[in-house]
Amino acid sequence: MFPLRFPPIRTVGPSRRRFVQGLAAGGVLAACSGLSLPAFARERHTSVGDAPVLSGREIALVVDETPVNFTGSVRMATTINGSIPAPTLRLREGDEVTIRVTNRLRVPTSIHWHGIILPYQMDGVPGISFAGIAPGETFTYRFRLEQAGTYWYHSHSGMQELTGMYGALIVEPRDGERVRAARDYVVLLSDWTDEDPMHVFAKLKTQSDYYNYNQPTLVDFFRDVSASGLKAAIDKRKMWNEMRMSPTDLADLSGATLTFLMNGTTPAGNWTGLFRKGERVRLRFINGAGNTFYDVRIPGLKMAVIQSDGVDVEPVTVDEFRFGPGETYDVLVEPRDDAYTLFAQAMDRSGYARGTLATRAGLEAPVPAMDAVEWLTMADMMGGMGTMAGMGHGTVPGAMKGMDQGAMPMPHGMAGMNHGAMAMDHGQHAMSDNPLDRPSQIVRHARTEYGPSTDMRVDMPRTNLDDPGIGLRNNGRRVLTLADLSTVGGPIDPRGPEREIELHLTGNMERYTWSFDGLEFGQSTPVHLRYGERVRVILHNDTMMTHPMHLHGMWSELENADGEFLVRRHTIPVQPAQRVSFLVTADALGRWAWHCHLMFHMDAGMFRQVVVA
Repeated sequence: MFPLRFPPIRTVGPSRRRFVQGLAAGGVLAACSGLSLPAFARERHTSVGDAPVLSGREIALVVDETPVNFTGSVRMATTINGSIPAPTLRLREGDEVTIRVTNRLRVPTSIHWHGIILPYQMDGVPGISFAGIAPGETFTYRFRLEQAGTYWYHSHSGMQELTGMYGALIVEPRDGERVRAARDYVVLLSDWTDEDPMHVFAKLKTQSDYYNYNQPTLVDFFRDVSASGLKAAIDKRKMWNEMRMSPTDLADLSGATLTFLMNGTTPAGNWTGLFRKGERVRLRFINGAGNTFYDVRIPGLKMAVIQSDGVDVEPVTVDEFRFGPGETYDVLVEPRDDAYTLFAQAMDRSGYARGTLATRAGLEAPVPAMDAVEWLTMADMMGGMGTMAGMGHGTVPGAMKGMDQGAMPMPHGMAGMNHGAMAMDHGQHAMSDNPLDRPSQIVRHARTEYGPSTDMRVDMPRTNLDDPGIGLRNNGRRVLTLADLSTVGGPIDPRGPEREIELHLTGNMERYTWSFDGLEFGQSTPVHLRYGERVRVILHNDTMMTHPMHLHGMWSELENADGEFLVRRHTIPVQPAQRVSFLVTADALGRWAWHCHLMFHMDAGMFRQVVVA
C-alpha cells in the first residue's frame, strides 16, 4: 500500500490566543512603559492607531529603529518618524514634492512610492533605480504628482517592509474628489512577526510548509474514510503525497508567527473610526502586509467600491473583497447602526485584523467567527484539466469540492500534456491573434521552465476573472472579482498591442524557490521594452499560490479573455492555474522592477528587471 504521510503534530502554546489577538495597547513603546530599554528607546512616544499626517510640498522623513510590543515581547521595528504605520502623506495632484529621507539605521534603506508614476531615478529600488540610502545619509526624492488616488509607500531594502516600514500616500485631486464623503479614513492592513524575518526565511527554505497548521491530519483521513470509503480516502491522500503538496497550502506564513494589524493596531487594540449616523464614509483600504491576502467585510454593511489601485472605477456594491499585498481599494459605506466591525481575515483563516466604525469611542460590534479553511480544488491546481469532468472551461464551482480532493492520482509535476512542445527565449514572441491562447491550443513554456526551480506546470490554465478565489466561492456573500471592475474613462492608451510577452510564474516548494519561467532573479536577464510601444503581457501561473504581481513605473491595463479592457492597475493578483492578460504602454524610460509582492516570494527569486529604452 502507498505510505500515507501526515504532518507532525505541532502544539500551540498557551499564549497563542493572545498572540493572534495581540495586546490592547500594543505598538510603539511609550517612555513610561517601565521597561528596561536603552536611553534612545525611552525617549520614544506611543503611536497606536491613526498614523501622523504630513502634507505640503516639502516633507522630511527619518528612518530609524524603534522598540515595539505587539504580543507581550519587546522587539525592534524599522519605523519612519517613529510610528507604525509611517506617517500618512496627503499630497496634491499636480504639485512637485520634495521628500528628504534620512537614514539613521546601521544598514542601507530605501523608499518606494508604490503605484506612483515618476522618473525611474526616484522609484526607490536599490540596485535597479538607485544605489539606496546609506547609513547616516539623506536622499532627496523629487517628483511631480501626475495622478490622484490612494497609494502607499514602503521600504524596498531587505525585510524592512515586514518590520514596520510602510505608510499611506493619498494624492488629493486638484479639482476635488469625484465622489464626496463626510468622513475619510485610511485603513492600512499589515502583518507583524516577532521573529527575525531572515530566520523565518531560513525556516521556509528548510521546510516550506513550516507555518501551515491547517494541513490534513489523521482525523481528516478518518473523516474521509467515513464519508467516501477507505479506497477513496487512500487515493486522495496518495494523490497529494505523490505531488508532495498540501491542499491547504494557501500561504507561506500564518497566524502561527504573524499578528495581523489594522492601522498598526492589534485585534485586541481595536482601531476605531467615528461617524454620525447617515453620513457617507470613505474607507481607503491598503494592503501593506508582507505576506497576507486579506478577505475584508463589514458585517451588516454594504460596500460600494469606487476606486481600485488609486484609479476611479464604476461603483460596484459588494459584501466582501479579497486583496493581496500592494493592492488598494476605496469603498463608500453609509452606516445606520451604532457600531460595525471591520473584519479582515487572512486567506488561510489562521487569524484576522479587525477594527470598528462607531458613533462614539468604546463601542464595539460582534466579531464574526472566521470562515472554515477550504482545500484547493483541482481547478486551482490544474486549471482546465481540473474542470474536465463535465464542466465548462474556466469554471470553479463549489460542486467541485467532492471531486477535487478525490481519487485522481497524478505524477509529480502534474500538468503534463505538452511539456516541451514549444519553448520561448525569455517568454517574448510575436503577437498572437488570441490574447490568451485558449487552453485548447498549445501553451508556451520557456526552456528554462524544465529544471530544478520548477516543480509543476499547467498546460490548460483557466482564464476566468469572475472567480473570487478559494475560500470565497459560494459563501452566500456578494464578493468582488476582477471581472466586476471597470475603470472610469476607459484605457489610458487606445492602441492595440504591437507584440506580446508571455511569462510563467513558477516555483518549487520543496526548495522554496520562486521565479519567472523557472529562473530566479540572479539567473534571469531583463525584459526589454521599446520606448513608446504598446505591449500585451500574459502571466501564466504554474503554481498553487496566488501572486500579486507589481510592475513599477507603468500602468497594467487588465483585459478579459476576449481582449476587452477592464481596469487599470499597478498590482494584479494571479490565482493558481490562471492565465491573465494586460496591456502596457512603455512610456517610462529607465530600469524598473517587476515582482511578486509577497515578500518572501520576491526575495526567493520572483523578480525581474524591465528596461525601457
